[in-house]
Amino acid sequence: MATARESLERLCDPVAEVSAHYLIAEDGETLSLVPEERRAWHAGAGRWGEVTDVNSRSLGIEMQNRGTHPYPHPQMLALEKLLDGLLSRWSIRPERVIGHSDMAPARKADPGPRFDWRRLAGVGLSVWPDEGEGDPEALLPALWAFGYDPDLPPDLLLRAFRLRFRPWSKGPPTRGEAGAALDLARRFPVDRRVPAA
Repeated sequence: MATARESLERLCDPVAEVSAHYLIAEDGETLSLVPEERRAWHAGAGRWGEVTDVNSRSLGIEMQNRGTHPYPHPQMLALEKLLDGLLSRWSIRPERVIGHSDMAPARKADPGPRFDWRRLAGVGLSVWPDEGEGDPEALLPALWAFGYDPDLPPDLLLRAFRLRFRPWSKGPPTRGEAGAALDLARRFPVDRRVPAA
């Protein structure tokens, strides 16, 4: 949607069959659309770790952005304030803050390559990998341990990982990407019982 008003109309249209708990406009205005204790229809088909009904196990935040430009500072400040409260109220770990592109990379690319995940991680509201190197053969098992769907094709998993952590990267997996994925899997295994490679 081109504007927050259009996004709001879409999220409130029963014919569209989509909804979210919150919508954050580019100017930082935050609209509460669905009570937090109720299920919203923001995720659709997808998976994160062992969770295959993401709508029933998540809180959905939509941010007004077409994906072609950076997210404005007031919008990011509003997101940080909202996430801080959500993580506290619902005892959500920062590694459980994910994008639609993480849980449904075959269908979704949001929040997109211009979203500042590193900023969120810097204030404890998401995670970011430490730098290091690893064997590119260990990349996929590490991505599965972190939470990405093991049933998806390898090229799609690599694209999803890059969209979030290395949007500038191209070509075959690098040793740096493998190291980053291994670090995420070691420190933040999604189901807390999958050993990293």
